[in-house]
Amino acid sequence: MKFRLRPSLWLSTLALAVLGVFALFENWITPYDPLAVEFLPLDPPGWKNLFGTDNLGRDVFSRFVAGARISFVVGLTSVFFAALLGILAGLTAAYFKKVQALFMRVMDAIWAFPMLLLAMALAASLQPGIMTVIISIALVYSPLFARLVFAQALSLLEREFILAAQAFGCKPARLLFTHVLPNLAAPIIVQATLTVGTAIVLESSLSFLGVGIQPPTPSWGVMIQTGYKWLEQAPWMSILPGMGIYLTVVSFSVLGDWLRIILDPKQLTRKV
Repeated sequence: MKFRLRPSLWLSTLALAVLGVFALFENWITPYDPLAVEFLPLDPPGWKNLFGTDNLGRDVFSRFVAGARISFVVGLTSVFFAALLGILAGLTAAYFKKVQALFMRVMDAIWAFPMLLLAMALAASLQPGIMTVIISIALVYSPLFARLVFAQALSLLEREFILAAQAFGCKPARLLFTHVLPNLAAPIIVQATLTVGTAIVLESSLSFLGVGIQPPTPSWGVMIQTGYKWLEQAPWMSILPGMGIYLTVVSFSVLGDWLRIILDPKQLTRKV
């Protein structure tokens, strides 16, 4: 079946591709050391410094590229672990009725907290660093995947092919991971794609508030936190990393919406 791809999808894919190249090939793309103080402070954008310099004289473009790498690593890794925890909790709760209430009430309790406040509390209680941010974001978003998997798995466990597999003596682990989980791949992939962007926003928020990535590491959140004090003299310090976050979130949202339409059989008749 042919699909007409919208310009927004092409632009989003292009933006993610460019930022992905920045993240993968940071050492080859950055013209200067992101941590080195080599130039005049607050120098505006120009040929020598494409994005200008910050208050200490560091190249903003080099720090922007390095920040893309950190944002992608934190966003993708945290969502992977959130999905893993959510899948295990959701499948276990759906199949084993005795622990269903316990597992889902724990997930509901985590989901009831404001995400930013909970992530701040978790990050502040551990040693600051990238791993702390990843763990905090993964725990915060795991209920999202657990609730999705739980709801979908409950309906799948009543289907005829699952009942037939149980009748033939299929063990729980094999039943869940070879019969149930593959049928949940589509909604999980869509949800993961949509969540990556919000995870990057959460990482930037934690870094901005001082409990995430710590200076002088060039996270986008750290760059905004440093630059907002110099908005009048050097607006590029905050605006450019902010635009990076905006483009990433919007691009992942557009891509996730497209995947939802493609992977959902009920919406295959829609034009993308």
